[in-house]
Amino acid sequence: MNSKQRDRGRILTAEGSSRLQQAIRAWELEHAVRCTQERIRELTSSVKEGGLDPGTIRKILKAKEGVAPKSIRCLFATFGLQLNEADLVSSLRLQVQADPNFVGRGEAIADLNLLVERGAKVIVIQARGGVGKTTLARKYLQQEFGSYLEFPIAKETKDIASIESLLEEKLRQLGEEPGREFFVSLDRLKRKLQSEQVGILIDNLEPALDSAGKLIEPHRRYVELLRVLADPSVRSATLITTRERLRESSITVEHYILKNLDVTAWKQFFQSRSLSIDTPAFAALHNTYGGNAKAMDIIRGAVLEDYSGDIEAYWQANQDDLFIERDLEDLVTQQFDRLQQIDLDAYNLLCRMGCYRYQDVPTVPLEGLFCLLWDVPETRQRRVAKSLQDRSLVEVENGEYWLHPMIRSEAIHRLRGHVDWEETNCKAAEFWTVKVEVVATVSNALQAIEPYYHYFNINQFNRAAEVIRYNREYDLSADESLGRSFYRLGLLSKMIILINTLAGNKSHIKPNNLASLYNILGAMYYFSGDLSNAIRVHTDSGYLANKLDLLEFKILSLLNLGFCKIDLYELDDAKELFSNVMALAANSSFHRHAVDALYCLAFIESIGGCEKEAYELIDRANKEITTTKLTSWGIGHSRLFLGRAYRNLGEISKSLKMYNEALLYAEKSNYTQLKANALIGVAELSRRNGDFELAIAYCLEALELLDEIGAKLNLAEAYYQLALTYQAMGENEKSQTGIQESIRLFTEIEAPKQVERVRRSMMTDVDITHVDG
Repeated sequence: MNSKQRDRGRILTAEGSSRLQQAIRAWELEHAVRCTQERIRELTSSVKEGGLDPGTIRKILKAKEGVAPKSIRCLFATFGLQLNEADLVSSLRLQVQADPNFVGRGEAIADLNLLVERGAKVIVIQARGGVGKTTLARKYLQQEFGSYLEFPIAKETKDIASIESLLEEKLRQLGEEPGREFFVSLDRLKRKLQSEQVGILIDNLEPALDSAGKLIEPHRRYVELLRVLADPSVRSATLITTRERLRESSITVEHYILKNLDVTAWKQFFQSRSLSIDTPAFAALHNTYGGNAKAMDIIRGAVLEDYSGDIEAYWQANQDDLFIERDLEDLVTQQFDRLQQIDLDAYNLLCRMGCYRYQDVPTVPLEGLFCLLWDVPETRQRRVAKSLQDRSLVEVENGEYWLHPMIRSEAIHRLRGHVDWEETNCKAAEFWTVKVEVVATVSNALQAIEPYYHYFNINQFNRAAEVIRYNREYDLSADESLGRSFYRLGLLSKMIILINTLAGNKSHIKPNNLASLYNILGAMYYFSGDLSNAIRVHTDSGYLANKLDLLEFKILSLLNLGFCKIDLYELDDAKELFSNVMALAANSSFHRHAVDALYCLAFIESIGGCEKEAYELIDRANKEITTTKLTSWGIGHSRLFLGRAYRNLGEISKSLKMYNEALLYAEKSNYTQLKANALIGVAELSRRNGDFELAIAYCLEALELLDEIGAKLNLAEAYYQLALTYQAMGENEKSQTGIQESIRLFTEIEAPKQVERVRRSMMTDVDITHVDG
């Protein structure tokens, strides 16, 4: 056992080496003589009798091997330099830094140094298994002390050695004889640590801790050892590694939470064995294992031995089984098994937390943990949650909780086979439902849909459908279902997948819920520009509504089919459908849908040149939208369609007013698609007024928004308006690019009349708003 005082090997830092080399070159220039190592020996004889040995001089200049600081100081003094602390580094520290298997811990080493400099005597390094606590502690002590005392704690509680026997052994390693009594030995250890700088490691403390974080009764005398090690008068530094928090109030310790390795450290580690990391699989591996150091080491070995260094092949073969490497599974299961023995409430909570997905909603607030503790008194719930935090089994930041992927995998595995599986998912679903009062943002929507996954997990498909149908009050509009919120916020593809997945279990879904799902799914297809699927689904919804005599869904089926026909420019069919909506919805509790049909009919009449009919319908619509509580769709699109109607009638200022009202509502309600369509309308008016730069800016902004949500139909219209603007500016090449893109998209969504409209307008240099037939 060497003390820190015996670690005298020092190496020049880059800064120190540069200073010395510059001084030597200056001497050579002054004396016009080359400064050989023999000449340096002669020069140093003025400072040290006989001068420095040439071998020592060579070591100092090459900065590869450690030498005594006094020799370096002698050489510096010879050339008129003052040796500074920044000029030297411990040779041991350099060895640690050069270890290719010790990566990503520069910040942690610096943190430990800072704690020691501030007077910390005992530092508890805490993290879950495999993060690298022991490796860090040993490397730090090796770097600072050369060698160190280690008090090993057994892996199992039953195997923990008595502190009395360990203390005797460690005193002898320090060259001291133990006393006949425990406290005499402790006193001798204290005196030794007061006189020498010694590094001490107590590794893997948690088997000696009880559920409260205190030393267990058979080994309470370890507290006395810790009291000596934490004494302000000692010159030692003690590092304790543990997965669980030490809570001995009589002992002053510093707690240091060790983080997982970042992706840069993983890259460095894998590249040290010449493994290619230029593959998405590498980032996926790091993310899946949360940067765990043990996983990094095990996976690199497996990739080299079993997959010829092919990371992609390893990931493809094993991505569905996080515990394919048995050592990783053991790391996690040991923690679960221990927790089950010492704190059953905390164990149950950990397993139940596995029901949360931590994907679209990556964290859960504390209340989301409390709802899973239905069998624990409220007065104890916070303490149970804290117990998991103290054992490094949950991640927490700013009051938000989540599970490391490996912990979550084991948690849900244990939960699935437990009687709590169904109730846990129900409680979690109820929590999210109550938590989200208003769906104003994408974040709100993603939280609000979480109950869907919980109910789906336990095969309660009808309740999953009800999550999508669940109405919440939104602004001044009529109550809005979650499905409608999703298309308002542009989350189209996600909802399409969810409903289609659920529809595979339609025999378990109540008919009215199924009709509603079809209606929402059809709307999602419509907004994404998939008109053929939209028409199919809305037709199915209408068939089901007629069969079950569900008036609202009869109306909605006709209304949504009408919207599809407008976008296909099949205007006669659209007019008939909206007229049928008016007849069905009039004088019913679904009158708001009659208002939707009204402004659509006004738009259709304005295209056909029926000015008198168009103005009459516009007047009626303007009155109705101020007195009827419309849906969020109705509020925004009433302004959009009336803006288009006014445009067709040449009422530009009124058209612009309507578009601006639509924009204002879209901004306020985060209605992405409405905003994009209103921008297209304003862009067209700007072009007609000759403000081409503004028109292009609006078109480009609309394209960016629509591309983000994948709305093909509206993208086609935006490209069309952009092409017309470039055409008006005489930039024919850019115009043709826009036209080709517009035609391509209209062709993809099977809208031949829209294609014809675009082609005819480019031939005549006029924006065509109507195609006969």
